Amino acid sequence: MQIHTFDVVVIAVYMMAIVGLGCWAGFRKRQRAAADEYFLAGKSLRWPVIGLALFATNISTVHLVSLAQEGYSNGLAYGNFEWMAPFTLIVLALFFAPFYIRSGVATLPDFLEKRYSRASRDWLAMLSIISAIFIHIGFSLYAGATVLEGMFGIPKIWSIILVAVITGFYTMVGGLMAVVLTESVQTIILLAGAMVLTGISYFKVGGWSGLTAEVDPVQLTVLRPTGDASGLPWYSVFLGYPIIGIWYWCTDQTIVQRVLGAKDENHARVGPLFAGFIKILPMFIFVLPGLLCFALVKKGVLTALPLNENGQPDAEMTYSHMITHLLPVGLRGLMAAALLAALMSTVSGALNSVATLFSYDLFQRWAPNTSDRKLVMIGRIVTLAGMVLAVLWSPLCGEFPTVFQGINAAIGYLAPPITVVFLAGVFWKRASSKAAFVTLVSGSALGFVVFLLDFTKRLDAFKEAFPRYAFLNFMMISFLLACLCGVVMVVLSLLFPDKPTENQMTLVWKSPLEPLREQGWSGLGNYKLLSGLLALSMIVLYCIFG
Repeated sequence: MQIHTFDVVVIAVYMMAIVGLGCWAGFRKRQRAAADEYFLAGKSLRWPVIGLALFATNISTVHLVSLAQEGYSNGLAYGNFEWMAPFTLIVLALFFAPFYIRSGVATLPDFLEKRYSRASRDWLAMLSIISAIFIHIGFSLYAGATVLEGMFGIPKIWSIILVAVITGFYTMVGGLMAVVLTESVQTIILLAGAMVLTGISYFKVGGWSGLTAEVDPVQLTVLRPTGDASGLPWYSVFLGYPIIGIWYWCTDQTIVQRVLGAKDENHARVGPLFAGFIKILPMFIFVLPGLLCFALVKKGVLTALPLNENGQPDAEMTYSHMITHLLPVGLRGLMAAALLAALMSTVSGALNSVATLFSYDLFQRWAPNTSDRKLVMIGRIVTLAGMVLAVLWSPLCGEFPTVFQGINAAIGYLAPPITVVFLAGVFWKRASSKAAFVTLVSGSALGFVVFLLDFTKRLDAFKEAFPRYAFLNFMMISFLLACLCGVVMVVLSLLFPDKPTENQMTLVWKSPLEPLREQGWSGLGNYKLLSGLLALSMIVLYCIFG
C-alpha cells in the first residue's frame, strides 16, 4: 500500500501527542522522584481510569490481529476469551481487590509473602517478570509488527524496534501515571477506530441478513461441540478459561497493578467491573470484523486475502487487508494510530510492572535502605533491559499456528500453580507456606516442560499418534495442570501445616459471602449491584450466541 501524506501526518501527530502526554505525566508532580508516585501513581487512581487502563493493557495488537484472524477462520468461537473475562473481573472485584488494598502491598508477590512466605514471593516475582517480558510484551510487539508490515511494508524487526524505543522512553520517564493516562486516551482511540472499521464492513456486507447469507450458521455461535474445526469445544472453555482468567485478571502484576494504585477499596472494586462491561465490545469490534471480512471476500465485495507460503489465504493479514481496502485516506492513518495505541498501551503497562517487581520485590531485599530516587532509577534501567529482552524474543512468536493461540498457550502452561496458590490462600485458612512454595516450583517446572513440547510441535505429534488424546488442547491441559497443582497444595498443606499468624488470617475470607458484607457506594456505583448486572448481561449474551 502506498502511504498517503495525510496518513503519515495523522500517525506522526498521534505519536508526538502520546509521548508528550506520557512525559508530562512524569514531570507534572514535584514528588515525581518518590517511588510510590512512580510505581503506583501515588495510590490516587479512580475507577474510570482503572477500568480504562485495565482494558487498554489487556487489549493489544494481539487482539486486533489475532481475533480478526480467528474470526475469519473460525467465526465467533474465540470470542469466548473476551466474554469469559467479565466473570473473572467480578472475582477480582469481590474477592481479591479488597485484600490487596487492605494489605497495602505494592506488588502481588508482596501479597504472597504476607499470606505465605518470602520464598513464595521471590518465585512469583521472577515468574511475573518473565511473563511480562515474554508474554505481554513479546507477543504484542510481534503482532503489531505483522500489521504494520501488511499495511505499510515495514519489515517486522524495524517495527518492533521503533515501537519499543518510543514506548520504553515515555514509560521510563513517567512511570505508572504516564501509563494509565496514555492508556485512557489510547483506549478511546482504539475503540473509535475499531468501531469505524466494523461499521463500514457491516454496511458493505448488507447488515446481519447479508452476513448470515454468506457464512455457515455455526460460525455465529460461541459454544462449539467436540470435534469442531476451531479446536475449542465448549467444555474446554468452561474448564480451562477460569484457570487462565483468574491468573491473568486477579494475580498478574501487569494487569492488577492498576488496582493496586486505586484511591480506596471502592475504586479498586468498581474499576474492574467497569472494565468488565467494556470487555463485551471486543466480540463485536475485534472478532466479528474477521467474519465480516470472510463474508465480504465470499460476496466479491473485497479482494481475496494474499496467499501464505502454503498457498492458502493468509488469515494473519485479515485486519490490515480490511484497513487497506475498506478505509479511505486519513482513516487509514487513524487505524494505524489505533493499532499503535493498542500495542503501546500493553507494552508500557508491562514494562512498568517489570520495573515495579524488580525494584520492590528483588532489589530492595538486597539493599533495603535504598532511597526512593535511586529506586526509581533502578526501575528505569530495568525497563530498558526488559524491552531489549522482549525485542530479542518477539520474532520467535511467529512459530505458533496463530499469535493468539500462542499467547494463550503460554499463559495456559504458566497459570495453573499461581491460580491454585492464590485461590487456596484467599479461601482456605489451612493453606501452608511450604505447600505454596512447592506447588509454585513444581507446577512451573511441569508447565515449562509442556510449553517446550508444544513449541517444538512434539505435543501435536503425540496427539496424532494417539488420537484419543486429541481433546488435549491448551485449555484442557491448563485445567489438568491446575487439578494436579491443587492435589499437591492440599496434600502438602495437611502434611506440613503452618501455625498462621493473626496478620495472615486477615487475608483469608472466613466464608464466600463475607466479601459482600461491605456496604460500598450507594446507587448505581454499588459494587454488588454492578457485579450482578455484569453477570446477568454475560449470561444473556451467552444464551443469545451460544
